[in-house]
Amino acid sequence: MIETSAAAPRLTGRGAARRSELFEELVALLVGEGFAQLTLDDLAARLRCSKRTLYGLAGSKEQLVRAAVVHFFRRATARVEAVLAAATGPAERLAAYLRAVSAELAPVSPQFFDDVAAFEPAAEVYERNTRAAAGRVQQLIEEGVTAGVFREVHVAFAADVIASVMVRIQQRQVAAATGLADAAAYEQLAELLLHGLQKARVREA
Repeated sequence: MIETSAAAPRLTGRGAARRSELFEELVALLVGEGFAQLTLDDLAARLRCSKRTLYGLAGSKEQLVRAAVVHFFRRATARVEAVLAAATGPAERLAAYLRAVSAELAPVSPQFFDDVAAFEPAAEVYERNTRAAAGRVQQLIEEGVTAGVFREVHVAFAADVIASVMVRIQQRQVAAATGLADAAAYEQLAELLLHGLQKARVREA
């Protein structure tokens, strides 16, 4: 995961604290329930504010949704990277990274992911983060191979396979084929990678 170039609305001036709180409530609502079925009137009613207030955050529902998706992934990325920074050792870092991604996705409703996949501006944000996460995993595998902890695999090939799986998760294809939620799919990917990459321990005679 990686911080995207787009930003959440700039909440400055009078009432900035309230608008920031409102935006956080909006993100929580969309992540928890999805957004395709919600109109601006619905959002205003659920958030107990006026449509005018929502227009102060963004010019349309589409812009609000994209800003919320960007904010969700930006915050998730910061937390995942914090977990990674605290881990030591190539195997531990790879496991920590993928499991941190899984932990960030676990509370998210399937409806949100379905709606993101169906809404191109939001899908593009998720895809960009997915590609960045795949690149991060490649770096972590390279660390392990260089340190002699992981087997001598073809890193570019391994990274391509991993990226393909991550993109399939992002596009909801894994959920459709296996029934696994995105978070559970990342957990399974972590298990497969760790067992496949780590060198077999030589038994003492």
